[in-house]
Amino acid sequence: MDASARPPLVVADEVSDAIASGRGVVALESTIISHGLPTETAAATARQIEDAVRAGGAVPATIAVLDGSVRVGLDDDALQRVAEEPDVVKSSLRDLGPVLARKLTGATTVAATAYLADRAGIRLFATGGLGGVHRDADRTWDESADLAALAAVPVTVVCAGVKSILDVPATLERLETLSVAVLGFGTDGFPGFYVRDSGCPVPWRVDEPAEVARIARCREGVGLRQGMVVAQPVPADDEMDRALHDRTLYEGLAAAESAGVRGKDVTPFLLAWFHENTGGASLRANVSLVLQNAGLAARVAAAGES
Repeated sequence: MDASARPPLVVADEVSDAIASGRGVVALESTIISHGLPTETAAATARQIEDAVRAGGAVPATIAVLDGSVRVGLDDDALQRVAEEPDVVKSSLRDLGPVLARKLTGATTVAATAYLADRAGIRLFATGGLGGVHRDADRTWDESADLAALAAVPVTVVCAGVKSILDVPATLERLETLSVAVLGFGTDGFPGFYVRDSGCPVPWRVDEPAEVARIARCREGVGLRQGMVVAQPVPADDEMDRALHDRTLYEGLAAAESAGVRGKDVTPFLLAWFHENTGGASLRANVSLVLQNAGLAARVAAAGES
């Protein structure tokens, strides 16, 4: 293949300079901007997430696909396009080729962001909630590509656990099988995204960003190629009421089934259902936990600076 025909990986100057100098960099996904937040506030919230990374002492690198290129670090125009264009493609790893070739606007998922961050030399990534094993997966075989990516890409992902709309115990079993390390930050219970505790324990608890950075260095030192999950609970003041959460989830699953929603469309459908049927509680929790995760990832990145 002619090298000139390869889709370029365009790294923003600020991000490139930080990587070259050994400063901490935190990758950020773009699917949350296009598919996880209301369009009218998405761009502003995305900048708040980047500001949380800066406040924690690191450089943010939001990743997306635009005009046939992978962009690592978005300027205002690019971020606005991801937030507001009507046909932004939710892009996991399998979608990157067509999206790049057709020069579409693509918002990267956890799987695609982790992969592209690694390609750019970034080892830390902050997001909201992980994808995982879907409910009724024993019948549908529906499992997020996030899990396969975590099994193959040595990136540390700071999150609020697995999205609570999924089968959390089954997802943790899959992460164990795939040799993906799972740490609970400041918690003995695995977080449940909108709620603080999923009811499952964490294999390892950590309480300081520096310890997370040391663990990541040790993993790199012995050549482990799997990713690592650092899960911290949503702030207590923004946790969803459990009864509201469970009722909304039950109704949303029934609505998705009735509407024939399948595959990768299930998660954005259910997130939108939560946003529309919880009086703003799910949106508050979502924004709060993402900001908190961005700040923690930045402190881990700063602690691991070379």
